[in-house]
Amino acid sequence: MFSIDLDCKQDAKDILIADLWEAGSNGIVELEDRPETARIRAFFDDDSLAEDLVSRFGGKAEPADTRDWVAFAREHLHPMTFGERIFVIPEWRNDPTPEGRICIVINAGLAFGTGAHETTRLCLEAVDRLVTPGCSVADVGCGSGILAEAAFKLGAGSVFACDNDPEAVTTANENFERAGIALRAVLGSAEEVPTASADLLLANISPAWIADLAPEWVRILKPGGTAILSGFEAQDIPEVSKALLAAGAVNLREFGLNSWRAMEIQSVVNKEKL
Repeated sequence: MFSIDLDCKQDAKDILIADLWEAGSNGIVELEDRPETARIRAFFDDDSLAEDLVSRFGGKAEPADTRDWVAFAREHLHPMTFGERIFVIPEWRNDPTPEGRICIVINAGLAFGTGAHETTRLCLEAVDRLVTPGCSVADVGCGSGILAEAAFKLGAGSVFACDNDPEAVTTANENFERAGIALRAVLGSAEEVPTASADLLLANISPAWIADLAPEWVRILKPGGTAILSGFEAQDIPEVSKALLAAGAVNLREFGLNSWRAMEIQSVVNKEKL
């Protein structure tokens, strides 16, 4: 494992973070947040990537291990609330859960999905708004499992979680076991989700994958079902929207935080079956 420290202008920070996730980073922390510039530390598992990543992004690759990530996570992660029903707290804190909220405990694992990133926040707030008792939920690219756990604890009748990263699947299942809930993430992508099985579909992944898998989102949704898609920025909306429309989906609404966006869609094909 190694890490790279990078400096960038504030208006380029979100794009840099997105590019680092795309390049395979297992964890990213902000070391400094100054008025004009920010310093980012990105962690990577595969040491063979170090030379290429330094050539692409700059900086200097330094040896790292999980303890580095844990130390920075402890410094930067704090209790957070999402919508009206969700409370997320790091495992090393003992703050009481506010009345009327479910509690999700996160650790400093290396999978994406601590609640700190804008796209995770957007998705959690959508989960809070859309999960109803007994509904079926599919979480594609589940990362740490935070969205799946939230849906389960809010009363979803069934939750299917998957990720094509073995480490993310391991982390998600460890988190589910720690939470004492009967969920199990599986290795794979959208093709693992049964057809017409989800009242609510969640996918917080890259814009390229959101677009490429557009037909899968339509296939997975039940008639009248809704998908929350995120992991992209405002500049990606035209490309993503074009792919979704071609696959037979309609964009119900778009919402965002800073430069990041999420889309709420339904399947035109499935709506015609109602």
